[in-house]
Amino acid sequence: MKKITTLLMIILIVSSCKLIDHKEDTDEKAKVAAAIKDSTMVNDKDENGCLASAGYVWSKVNKECVKGFSGIQLNPTDKQDNQDETLSAYVLFNEDASQAEIFLPKDTTSIVLSRAAEGKPWVLNEWQLVPWKGYVLKKGTVTMFSGDGEIGKKEIETDTEQ
Repeated sequence: MKKITTLLMIILIVSSCKLIDHKEDTDEKAKVAAAIKDSTMVNDKDENGCLASAGYVWSKVNKECVKGFSGIQLNPTDKQDNQDETLSAYVLFNEDASQAEIFLPKDTTSIVLSRAAEGKPWVLNEWQLVPWKGYVLKKGTVTMFSGDGEIGKKEIETDTEQ
């Protein structure tokens, strides 16, 4: 009788542990399924199919999705040692450099400037991109941004050896 009771107790303990493990597995699977469903339901692509959450925006001159902080970085003239990418403007050119697309900070759309001939500035209304010691972006007569003409983020101070 003791053997049967002991056997029944062992079976009961093992089966209850299996139920707990099975319930935890089921809960975990439900959470994963809900997360997948939520992520597929979120659509953060713009009207051109660019994935905004990954930092992509539509380039009007290149007709493709590009990283928002790609291109030539122009820093605000009052903060030339700027380390904050969100305060900078970025310039992309089309293939023959007849157009310059400007991505201004805190602006969701870009502006496209055109130039009449090589060596001349790119212009649109009051905006003007002048090729001088890199590039200078003016609005009217006020210089707003400037940069050295190098592509990508500028590191002003770094402790790594070059």
